[in-house]
Amino acid sequence: MPTGVSSNNSPGVAQPSFLAASERYRPLRSPGGKRRCVFRQYEEQIPYQQAWHWQKALVAESQGNDPPDWDTVLLLQHPAVYTLGAGSTTDHLHFDPESPPHPLHRTERGGEVTYHGPGQLVLYPIMNLKKHTPDMHWYLRSLEEVVIRALEGVSGLKGERIKGCTGVWVDNQKVAAIGIRAQRWVTYHGLALNVTTDLQPFQHIVPCGISSRGVTSIAQLLRDEGIPDQELMREYQFGLLDAFADVFDVVLTECEHQRS
Repeated sequence: MPTGVSSNNSPGVAQPSFLAASERYRPLRSPGGKRRCVFRQYEEQIPYQQAWHWQKALVAESQGNDPPDWDTVLLLQHPAVYTLGAGSTTDHLHFDPESPPHPLHRTERGGEVTYHGPGQLVLYPIMNLKKHTPDMHWYLRSLEEVVIRALEGVSGLKGERIKGCTGVWVDNQKVAAIGIRAQRWVTYHGLALNVTTDLQPFQHIVPCGISSRGVTSIAQLLRDEGIPDQELMREYQFGLLDAFADVFDVVLTECEHQRS
């Protein structure tokens, strides 16, 4: 592995303090038989490795001796970072992987290289698909549907799928990337939606390994409307969570003890 690329075994990253679910979460009683999903929403930027460790710890908890009877979703932003999928090639990097312009991590998700950064909303569902539909293709299409519904519901934008690709496009430009992993049907990693993202860092890579199509953001698509960035971010935080609840037919419950 190139010295500039870190793996998921990096030391010194704290494990989340919210794993004692019986102590940390409100009692979960779902009306109408819908499955509960506890969500954690962060306004501050969360370092990529920290969120990565949170996800893996939640997956481990879901597979433990006393697993929770609910799902979890994290909604956050990262500082600038590039990530590689488990089998992705460094040929899609326009820089030396030993000296990247931003931190570079090889992960266990599917897909090729992508960029995360401020202004991009990242949704990480930790879901037991045995309680939904145990089918990874269904899950990928469902995540795409979350983005498509959020785009339509918040801004009236028409998000589209492209046959043979994963993600969501508007006007032939990619606005949302998706890369996932599952262990015994418990998912982690997820989707990234460019809301007010600076698109310049994408020029240093071939995003998701697709050179024939560009990358865009919602702010870029709506640039003539003069909507403040902060307003767009707030509206899409709500929009993504609402669409997620609708697509997966869950009841969202905010975590009682947000981690500082």
